[in-house]
Amino acid sequence: MFCEQCEQTASGQGCHQWGACGKGPDVNAVQDLLIYCLRGIAPVALKAKELGIDTHAVDVFCCESMFATMTNVNFNRKRFYSYIREAIAQREKLKTEIQQMSDRPISWSVAATYQPDWTDSLVAQGEEVSRNFIADSSQDIDIFSLKLTVLYGLKGLASYSFHAQELGQEDDRIYSFCHQALAALEEPSLGLEDWVNLAMKVGEMNLLAMELLDAGHTNHYGHPIPTVVPLNAKAGKAILVSGHDIKQLEAILQQTANTGINVYTHGELLPAHGYPVLKQKYPHLYGHYGTAWQNQTKDFAKFPGAIVITTNCLMPPHEHYEDKLFTLGPVGYPDINYLEDRANLTPDFSPAIHKALALAGFAEDEPPRQVKTGFARNAVLNVSDQVIEAVKQGKIRHFFLVGGCDGAKPDRNYYTEFVDQVPSDCVVLTLACGKFRFFDKEMGEIGNIPRLMDVGQCNDAYSAIQIALGLAQAFDIGVNELPLSMILSWYEQKAVAVLLTLLYLGIKDIRLGPTLPAFISPNVFAILSAKYNLQAITTPEADLAACLN
Repeated sequence: MFCEQCEQTASGQGCHQWGACGKGPDVNAVQDLLIYCLRGIAPVALKAKELGIDTHAVDVFCCESMFATMTNVNFNRKRFYSYIREAIAQREKLKTEIQQMSDRPISWSVAATYQPDWTDSLVAQGEEVSRNFIADSSQDIDIFSLKLTVLYGLKGLASYSFHAQELGQEDDRIYSFCHQALAALEEPSLGLEDWVNLAMKVGEMNLLAMELLDAGHTNHYGHPIPTVVPLNAKAGKAILVSGHDIKQLEAILQQTANTGINVYTHGELLPAHGYPVLKQKYPHLYGHYGTAWQNQTKDFAKFPGAIVITTNCLMPPHEHYEDKLFTLGPVGYPDINYLEDRANLTPDFSPAIHKALALAGFAEDEPPRQVKTGFARNAVLNVSDQVIEAVKQGKIRHFFLVGGCDGAKPDRNYYTEFVDQVPSDCVVLTLACGKFRFFDKEMGEIGNIPRLMDVGQCNDAYSAIQIALGLAQAFDIGVNELPLSMILSWYEQKAVAVLLTLLYLGIKDIRLGPTLPAFISPNVFAILSAKYNLQAITTPEADLAACLN
């Protein structure tokens, strides 16, 4: 096995025997085989688009299946067998339609004609595909590095696009680009500059995907507003909803109405409480339980109700709570309850609801604790005049965006220590699950402006970008001239896509940690550092001093 797509990859170099995420070599192999099949679909889909053939089903399938190969999404080898069968079927259907519109036989690439041997081990075939991919790229480590950067960024882009289309927001430019980038992995003539440009194109398309997802959320649920969220449990039956998928959270809220079940969010669904339509329509959307994804084995074991995982991050579950765990969509684990989609793309959640009603629930109300969320772009920019005046008067010296993915490594304490040391005349914006290092910290206010503001989920990097652009416009300066520093943590492939978006926008001086991606070669990092001053974090004290100076 060879996998280095996440930050916690073994020894910072790559997982070769077993994934640090809990993924076995068999699952890794069939994931690689699925990606190879998608690389084979790519030129076929592009030709079909050129001829005006409808490719929508293939486009959505490719995004979902790439999403399934992300870190901590799906550990079920048999589900990947199904994805591979579907990939071949979709490809061959398109090829038949294309041939019907052509006067002569069409020559396809090796990947576009690949047929798995269903009588033999798909695991072994996946391992061979992986070895060939590495061997074909081994002559130039920097190009191989950029190929992986593009591929992992594509996975993040695909996940955001998948969520956006669930909410009716799609753009064929994204689908076409995904196919173009996958097809490029088969192209030996591309040089270093070509791959750098393609990586930046991933960032550009990811910006569009995040914009579409933002539109899907705000059109359905309103613009987030600052909202107090209870962290204490409330007596009664309970369901915990984890992941990122707000559409599926709403479906659970609809199906649990008038059942007496209180619905709690977990992980990156905390910002859902900021959407006014959800809070107004569903009073049983009560509070938030637990912290970041890597603590779920403790959090889930203690939760006295059913648990639904809508997206990453799923950790291999422990036996003492797996019977109350449910997955859906691209998420999966062997022998764990799986909720199939219905015709409207929404599962029937009654198995989870029945489990919640059968379990004890919380026996009593816990002492009150709370946090605030909902500081998205409208909420912040609506008070931009106060922010600008506070900066001009010297009351606000600097802004820090401290956010991204969380993880289990001890060196992630850097982010807690950094925020602890931020001076009292500075404001911290945060987003994604990295916030859980300090989300309940009481930092007070500067005037009426909170010193700690939760912008939202990882995809709400779009909102943070709009805040930065709005403040830059108000000050009539460039974004890189703002008193703003970005201190980012990464773990999985969505973070890769977001980083590429920031670089595409020309954002400089980003500090990235806790370690640099293993798939970024020293020379590629030097190229990015020279152009964007991208740099690794050092110590909270040194980085804070550098930002303020």
